[in-house]
Amino acid sequence: MDKTAELFMSGQIHDPFTVLGAHAQRRGEDSGTVYRAYIPGAKQVAALLAEGELELEKVHPAGLFECFKAGPHVFKPYRLKADFGSGNVSTFYDAYSFTPVMSEYDLFLWNQGNHYKIYEKLGAHHMVHQDVNGVTFAVWAPAAKKISVVGDGNFWDGRRHHMRPRGSSGVWELFVPHAKIGTMYKFEITTQDDTILMKSDPMAFLMEQRPRTASIVYDMNNYTWSDDEWLQKRANTNFLEQPMSVYEVHLGSWRKKNGWEWLTYRDAADQLVPYVKDMGFNWVEFMPLAEHPFDASWGYQVTGYYAATSRFGDPDDLRYLIDKFHQAGIGVMIDWVPAHFPKDAYALEYFDGTHLYEHADPRQGEHRDWGTLIFNYGRNEVKNFLVANALFWVEQYHIDALRVDAVASMLYLDYSRKEGEWIPNKFGGRENLEAIEFIKTLNTKLYEMYPGAMTIAEESTAFPAVSRPVHLGGLGFMFKWNMGWMHDMLDFMEKEPIHRRYHMDRLTFALLYAFHENFTLPLSHDEVVYGKRSLWDKMPGDYWQKSANLRLLLGYMFAEPGKKLLFMGGEFGQISEWNHATQLSWELLNNPAHRGLANFTRDLNNMYTSQPAMYELDYSFEGFDWIDFRDQESTAVSFIRKGHNPDEEIVFTFNFTPVPRHNYRIGVPREGFWTELLNSDSAYYGGSDLGLGGGVASDPIPTHGRPHSVNLTLPPLAMLALKRKVA
Repeated sequence: MDKTAELFMSGQIHDPFTVLGAHAQRRGEDSGTVYRAYIPGAKQVAALLAEGELELEKVHPAGLFECFKAGPHVFKPYRLKADFGSGNVSTFYDAYSFTPVMSEYDLFLWNQGNHYKIYEKLGAHHMVHQDVNGVTFAVWAPAAKKISVVGDGNFWDGRRHHMRPRGSSGVWELFVPHAKIGTMYKFEITTQDDTILMKSDPMAFLMEQRPRTASIVYDMNNYTWSDDEWLQKRANTNFLEQPMSVYEVHLGSWRKKNGWEWLTYRDAADQLVPYVKDMGFNWVEFMPLAEHPFDASWGYQVTGYYAATSRFGDPDDLRYLIDKFHQAGIGVMIDWVPAHFPKDAYALEYFDGTHLYEHADPRQGEHRDWGTLIFNYGRNEVKNFLVANALFWVEQYHIDALRVDAVASMLYLDYSRKEGEWIPNKFGGRENLEAIEFIKTLNTKLYEMYPGAMTIAEESTAFPAVSRPVHLGGLGFMFKWNMGWMHDMLDFMEKEPIHRRYHMDRLTFALLYAFHENFTLPLSHDEVVYGKRSLWDKMPGDYWQKSANLRLLLGYMFAEPGKKLLFMGGEFGQISEWNHATQLSWELLNNPAHRGLANFTRDLNNMYTSQPAMYELDYSFEGFDWIDFRDQESTAVSFIRKGHNPDEEIVFTFNFTPVPRHNYRIGVPREGFWTELLNSDSAYYGGSDLGLGGGVASDPIPTHGRPHSVNLTLPPLAMLALKRKVA
């Protein structure tokens, strides 16, 4: 055994390929090849070469075998035969007889932060390499002293498959012949201080179901999509001028089998898709579907960014669900969480014995409120990891939109921090310049590579131009959640009707800034948990008034400019707060009040998606015109929504008190007969059935600065939608 082999056995060799495998060597006067294999537990080992079987000598009791063969050196894959005694003989290709898989160009792009399909290279990929079937494993861990891939294919023994470092790239890789799809594995990382870390693959496509944490080799190339028509249409659609009614779903608690068992992705394709379609929503948003260990995190503490959670099935099962939504004409959004990650020891934290993915300084690298870590957005490879991940969901799962979680926490270095707990940027400011650059890169690349796909920011501050293009100085999101509208609106609606007249500013303030961004109006999961009560329970009054108030709230949201989002259960008046561990209270649909609310939501959606005035000019002041927002005495407001065609105008009136308003006159844009499109007080919805009897003709009586007006009966706690009948 030579000096190099001795160093390898003592753990001092960084690259196992300098020792193991076949190496040209000169011994004395002879030129030839030395074959080495490290096979713990083997009694005898032979190399099976084209010219015959070559016995290797055991040169170290731990299992190092070698043999010198004189003659021309030929480097190509060969097999080994290992005898473990008692008739246990295995024949297999030597993993150290193969060339590298990743190209130097792949490594260059990764280190530059520009390899936007790096998930095709890092991770685990079943392939044919040098005419042999196997799996190539690759991981980025630049500070590691040594890495082995371990799994059920090698008895989880870190001595058997030491990985090859690829120069100064920080990438380690190994092609393991005979490894199969379905193999469970991890990376055994030896740090510079000889600590052993067992890490899941950051780019695994599938992981074990919690509480187990192994990665699983999965082939992403087997699903056949049937949504070409949808994708072609998406690429040519201007979603700013299209209706977007989003149904937000937590898949684990929407509905359960037998009252307790999760639906699978394929179960959801059979149940959720037709439900969303029937209720009139044209988009669905899933709370995070990336792998996460803790059910109560709702998916917002991700440990497997490239792995669809195995709670509900495998990646092809999720693709099947998304495919079915697309075939039904329904767009699919997912919550995506690049703002932070959890401190689980098997995942990204302290990955190679250093702060690799996170900032080392807790003033930059830790969210104390959430007990999570913050990505180091200034590191090329970390930025690449995240950008490629966003593109991965669009490419591999045909996701149409990413709702980016907690954007405000990324934008500001002092987010939820006291004085002295944060570090200013290089200009002395509070803006996180690296995170802002990451966001701009993300949005630029996504729109460039996938026309029609989009991003939505959950952003709660006044940071400018969040939903404006990067080339015009914006962050590049297509839409931004209007958190201010949500809080103001719920604050107004929670008040007793008799007091609402004193808080009309809560109702109208959002229209002062409605066109500064491309807003989505959300009534999300965050507003129905942690003691905030359900939407139904927030509403004041008795059972009838709660139902009427909730119909009124939904009607106002749909009538105002902006896209719409409603969390599951709100559509029929879930009474209890949302609980991730139990299904929604579907039995409520046996109650006429809740069944009526569901009927209203369905008809409201259908009116919204069929009336261009309700969405075409969402982001232009030309699409909205107040009629009257000053009637505090009646606590009523009225306005006009407009589309490109003047004949599509819709007049909305809202009565926020339980008192009917008779002979209530408002100005209208033109004379004619104004048909009642929707009345939330209809008996079909559980209301008192007070209304206009189908519509009302205008009178040449100037009102609200308009030459024509209509005389209405405003139902209690209700919305009326009127549209002029065109001959």
